[in-house]
Parts: sequence; structure tokens; C-alpha cells
Amino acid sequence: MSGALRNDKGARTAALTVLFAFLLWEIGVRMTATPVYLLPAPSRIAQTLAAQPGYFAVATLVTLGEALAGLLLGLTVALAVAVLVTLRPGAERGVMALAILVKSTPLAAIAPLLTIWLGFGVTPKVIITALLTFFPVLVNAIVGLQSAESEMVDLMRTYRATPWQTLVHLRFWTALPYLFAALRVAAPLALVGAVIAEWTGASGGLGRIMWLAYSNLNLPYMFAAIWILSLAGATTYFAIVWCEQRLTPWRDRSAQP
Repeated sequence: MSGALRNDKGARTAALTVLFAFLLWEIGVRMTATPVYLLPAPSRIAQTLAAQPGYFAVATLVTLGEALAGLLLGLTVALAVAVLVTLRPGAERGVMALAILVKSTPLAAIAPLLTIWLGFGVTPKVIITALLTFFPVLVNAIVGLQSAESEMVDLMRTYRATPWQTLVHLRFWTALPYLFAALRVAAPLALVGAVIAEWTGASGGLGRIMWLAYSNLNLPYMFAAIWILSLAGATTYFAIVWCEQRLTPWRDRSAQP
């Protein structure tokens, strides 16, 4: 069976699983007569989305923009640091100590401070998202850049390649699978980071919708925002997988008939 057929079969299986879960959810809510302020049925959530599509669309664009900007910032800084560590191995211990310190700091505590310092605009949201995505990209980038086989590195030295030329023509390509693996984790995290930042104060976005819905026990609106975030996260994940298959075709040869 070819890779394309396997992917189609997997997509159908995933879709049927989700539909079955929603069906059980709907039946369970109706049979138990669960109040809407505790758990709304999927049909009620869908009605909420259909009643105000523009409202949710604008909020989605705000959150996606913040998440994308933060992801690009975190990715750029992580790649720059990984390149520095690769070209200057002696700096790895100090850099990783700082990175772990950033990773260990609770973002729920940083977000309010950034909002106080930088206001309620986009900037604190982007910074929070970048901080959340920085560490997984950094770790995978360093491992990937250092994963080139020693024989290949020696061959590049034989051709008198500079460290930068070795980085561009060899190490970068060996690091691609690791970078895509990091993006599979970091991209959904970017959405989480944007929402967390919006909880601390925002004029728009899905995080603001969720916070207002929580404050008013308006669970259909909250679940509608959660659905959109889940769909955005899944779409982003599969888009990264698609890009990985196109940019690293040598890894998919085993899937060919």
C-alpha cells in the first residue's frame, strides 16, 4: 500500500473517530439532561458558532496572528542560538543553562508582568508565545545540527569547507527532520501561548472570548472557542507534516510501493 493510500485511510479513520466521539457526547448530554452551563451539547455549540461567525472569525484571526508572530520569533532566535552553539561548542553549557532557566519560569507569572510593562497590545502576546516555543525548537535544532555523521564532516574538511559552509551544505539538511519534529510541538504550543497571554488582558482574540465566557458561565461560547483552537492546532500540525514530507522526501522512501 502506498503512502498516499495510508494517509487517506488514516484521515478517514481520524474523522470517523471524532464524529463518533461527538455523537456520544450529544447522546450523553441529552440522556442525562445536563444543564447547558455545565456541559453544552455539540449541537448547541455549533449553533453558537453559526449564529455569530464574524465575531469568532475576527477573534480567530487575532489569535492566529499573535501565535504565528510568536512562533516565527521563537524559531528565529532558537535557530540563531543553535547555530552559535554549533559553531562555538564551548558556549553550549552556558546557553543551555539560560535556556533551561527560561523554560522553568512559569509563563502564567510572566504574562501579567509583560502586560503591565508593555500594555494590552500585541507585543506581550508575541513575546509570551515566543518564550513558550523557544525551548523545544532550540533543543531539537542543536541535536539536529550536531547529528551530521563524522565521516561527512571530515569529507567537508577535506574539501576545505569553512565551518559556515559545512553548516549550510551539510548540517542544515541533517537537522531538517529534527526541526520539523520541533515544529510539530511548537506550533500548537504557540496557540496556547497566545491564549494564555490574552487571558491577562486583551481587546480581542479567542482567549478573551474564553475569559468572558468563563466569567459569565457562558459555556457554549467557551466551547466554541475551544473547538476553533483545536481545529487550528490540528490543521497546523498536519500542515507541518505535509511540508516535512515535501522537503524531506528521502525519509519517505520506505513508504513507496
